Amino acid sequence: MSIAKAVISGTVYRNPEKRFTGNNIPVTSFTLNIDEKEQSLIRVIARGTLAENIEASVSKDDKIVVEGRLQVSGFQTEDGNEKKVMEIDLSSFEIISALNSANSSKPSSDEVVKFSEVEMNDVLIGEEEIPF
Repeated sequence: MSIAKAVISGTVYRNPEKRFTGNNIPVTSFTLNIDEKEQSLIRVIARGTLAENIEASVSKDDKIVVEGRLQVSGFQTEDGNEKKVMEIDLSSFEIISALNSANSSKPSSDEVVKFSEVEMNDVLIGEEEIPF
């Protein structure tokens, strides 16, 4: 497995989903559409404080920039085929624009909100602990 740093912008395809590991560490995942003309999706995984920040501030159709470690993981489908998936292990993100609703505390579309994880070593977990 090779590891590379990536900075990618796109539109949140689905609302983020938060779960917890066996050690009660929050893990939030969501899909980012990086091409408006064609559906080009990449999965983003956030852990710890970033997982909490993503869940609280990001929703479907928000435009954001993510930065993190690019990794490729594989899995086997029900029919026995091997599939590869590219993921971003999130280290920071910026909200470029958010959908506003009357009850939302999200920033307006002209604000940029930046979040970053200072101590990733405190929240790094093994793949066996990720609940999805």
